[in-house]
Amino acid sequence: MLKSKIRASAFLFNRLAMQSSFLFLLILLFLGFSQKSQAQEKSLTPENDKCLKCHTHQTFTFQNTLTKKEDKRMSNPLYILDKNHFAAGVHAKFKCTDCHSSAYSTYPHNAELKLEPLSTCLDCHGGDEKYAAYQFEKIEKEFQKSVHFQKSGESFTCSKCHNQHYYQAKSRTSSVVGEIIGFSNEMCMTCHSNNSKFQLLSDTLKPALSQIHGWLPNQELHFKNVRCIECHTQVVDSLSVSHNILPKEKALKNCVECHSKNSMLVASLYKYKNLQSRSEGGKLNTIIANKSYVIGAYQNFWLNNFSIFIFIMALAGICIHVILRIIKK
Repeated sequence: MLKSKIRASAFLFNRLAMQSSFLFLLILLFLGFSQKSQAQEKSLTPENDKCLKCHTHQTFTFQNTLTKKEDKRMSNPLYILDKNHFAAGVHAKFKCTDCHSSAYSTYPHNAELKLEPLSTCLDCHGGDEKYAAYQFEKIEKEFQKSVHFQKSGESFTCSKCHNQHYYQAKSRTSSVVGEIIGFSNEMCMTCHSNNSKFQLLSDTLKPALSQIHGWLPNQELHFKNVRCIECHTQVVDSLSVSHNILPKEKALKNCVECHSKNSMLVASLYKYKNLQSRSEGGKLNTIIANKSYVIGAYQNFWLNNFSIFIFIMALAGICIHVILRIIKK
């Protein structure tokens, strides 16, 4: 009788716990969606609603002047935007016509508008005191030294790497190393792991990244925990992100440059103020917080000496053991 009551109570408790957990999960989901929608509403400019009505959907409709009927067609996938990503980007509060021709306000659009030269970053940010801290002119000079500019010239614009609709300043705003790495490497992979886009700039096919980096051990770990630009750019102390992409022949292949006490990652990936502030709790705190450990880069004076002491003691123990074995013979 007592066992039956205990089982019944346990069953009831488990049921209530499951129901409470389910309710709690629903509340979290609701709050998440509502916060996302609120952020989106705050970020997106109402003037863009007319554009996004078509440019966020797989299809669009228009009045066919030849047939005098309303036609429904498939949208060009290159011109379909993700509304949430757009809302999270740095240009979310801009009107579409701030960058695109005002003639786009006429619908259907004139086909010749596709040929319009698009604005570059410096068209807005160059020579503006408000953006002086970001050193766009210096970035431009560094970029002109890069292999991208040397090979493609003016046709290699900022937008080849930085998507104007989705770009986020992760290197300045994020305190999570993994997030900075993922966002940065995704820009490189847009072309370097996509032959369709790569051939917009080259007549050759791009070999697989695993083949190009055949010399690199633990490729997956490196791609996940280090930005491409750590090895493929020349570090400039005065810039938060280096834009001088080096030719592949000059890419860094010396492991010690990162895996050492004076790791170059301190001057590149880990140099941002938001990451430096996290290191106030020590390097151990940085490792735990960012789930990233670079062998050789994270060193502690006391741990180093302790490990040397352990090594000497182990060596001494082996020597004593060998000597005693010889004496006993």
